[in-house]
Amino acid sequence: MSTQRTIDAGQARALVENLFEDSIVPALVEYIRIPNKSPAFDPDWERNGHMDAAMALIVEWCRAQPLDGMSLEVVRLPGRTPLLFIEVPGRAEDTVLLYGHMDKQPEMTGWSDGLGPWQPVLRGDRLYGRGGADDGYAAFASLAALRVLQEQGVPHARCVVLIEGSEESGSDDLPHYIEHLRERIGTPSLVVCLDSGAGDYERLWCTTSLRGLVNGNLHVGVLRDGVHSGEASGVVPSSFRVLRMLLNRLEDQDSGRIRPEWLHTDIPAQRVEQAREMARVLGAGVSGHYPWLAGTRPVTDEPVELLLNRTWRPQLAVTGAAGLPDLPSAGNVMRAGTALRLSLRLPPGVRAADAQSRLTELLTEDPPYGAAVRFESREASDGWNAPPLADWLGQALEDASLTWFGKPVVHMGEGGTIPFMAMLGEQFPDAQFMITGVLGPESNAHGPNEFLHVPTAKKLTCCVADVIRRHALR
Repeated sequence: MSTQRTIDAGQARALVENLFEDSIVPALVEYIRIPNKSPAFDPDWERNGHMDAAMALIVEWCRAQPLDGMSLEVVRLPGRTPLLFIEVPGRAEDTVLLYGHMDKQPEMTGWSDGLGPWQPVLRGDRLYGRGGADDGYAAFASLAALRVLQEQGVPHARCVVLIEGSEESGSDDLPHYIEHLRERIGTPSLVVCLDSGAGDYERLWCTTSLRGLVNGNLHVGVLRDGVHSGEASGVVPSSFRVLRMLLNRLEDQDSGRIRPEWLHTDIPAQRVEQAREMARVLGAGVSGHYPWLAGTRPVTDEPVELLLNRTWRPQLAVTGAAGLPDLPSAGNVMRAGTALRLSLRLPPGVRAADAQSRLTELLTEDPPYGAAVRFESREASDGWNAPPLADWLGQALEDASLTWFGKPVVHMGEGGTIPFMAMLGEQFPDAQFMITGVLGPESNAHGPNEFLHVPTAKKLTCCVADVIRRHALR
């Protein structure tokens, strides 16, 4: 096959369009039907078989792709979720690592009529259902991008694709696979991650930072058994009030600011400037895309501050509760105890393990009224801050966005956590990173009505192909 240094845009668009319409979207429809929840949400995942079913579906599609020299293996370490390892040979001295995951968040309530987590629905440009955008499309887009290059004879480096099965549980299994496959992975000079967000669907968005995470269950007990509230209130301290007092140690209830200074970090000037540019591009869309109830407003009217809050400042969310009966079953009872699931986002650079230890001490020492308090931490994942962008990659991202979207690239901090990135950042400090994704406005990963914006996935696939092309020419 003859080689060329550029991509014919018309041919690339036609190939990607046909791939998505003929096979990728139909495969994603079937993928969405499979409730392959991450192990944190399905402890019996191995027995239930959903993870294996999702893996089999992805493998079947990948094996059918006519990529020169491609090898594919489902790697299984005992007691751990499977990992898909794909290698496509290229220029031997360089390696590109492409990453995604196949496990899903749980169902969540609040899906609109006609929609559901395991019910794929295609409405216009949106494919609704759990996991299509987070992150089922990644394996398909990765190989589609390589097909763009190979079918036009465009050189590329050796490419390794990793699709893991525990990302939504903190990627607990991934370090074991990285170590197990260390020699086969090699030393990537470019990492492409397709599990991040987008500020809109009109351009390429590249993530420059990710927050870390500590979460866990905070339990407060005051009685062995619940008793009549008329008998106990005013004598027995409410377990819910004790929880409020403990949370006030962590979070200012009026402003939402996290109180301990050891959970904060200085925000780099470049990241502040990127937040200003993102605010300029999105305008009211910084907060306008959320499904607000009438009359509710964001925590501040300053869009740059909202973006920095979401990407570089610690924030607390209470994501679950126990000990609280449903409203129809709520009698006049002073309950024995209450528990809350806490999700604390950490700025890049704040070590999750240290925060986990100090948070446990903060919440449990000297409990009000001597209540029985314990904090069961479940996950601790570090955040990530990208290394300086190489000139070649900066230009490649800009050119790709202009070519395939028609608008300049925007660099953004992201509020979520991708444990894989902190892991790789430590292991491969000289690598460059293209962290991107399709989770734009209203796509609602982890929540109800999650969807994949199909046209963005197609354009992003072409962008990935273009950046891999430029990597081989640098």
